[in-house]
Amino acid sequence: QVQLVESGGGLVQPGGSLTLSCTANGSSAMLDAVTWWRQVSGGEREWVATITSTGRTNYVDSAKGRFTISRDIAKMTVFLEMNSLKLEDTAVYSCNSVGPGRPTYWGQGTQVTVSS
Repeated sequence: QVQLVESGGGLVQPGGSLTLSCTANGSSAMLDAVTWWRQVSGGEREWVATITSTGRTNYVDSAKGRFTISRDIAKMTVFLEMNSLKLEDTAVYSCNSVGPGRPTYWGQGTQVTVSS
């Protein structure tokens, strides 16, 4: 089992930016489909963005135009660049990796707090 590791969360003011990172300790899991999720305390997990193994990207409507998911193959890292952050973006953000013939890998999550 591969443990994914998220980083880059923190406290930011409304309108600010953060870039989250998802790595797998060098595992090729970052070359498969990687998805960012978020969950508010007591709420359900919400899909945020996905990058497929071929580089195609998809976003939840609330993230379109503000968030960008990307992959750095050399660093074996998937990023989520978040701009124009809103109060409602506050959540724990986690990533997973889905690949053929293996279990889905998950990270523990990183807290993003948008507050003035």
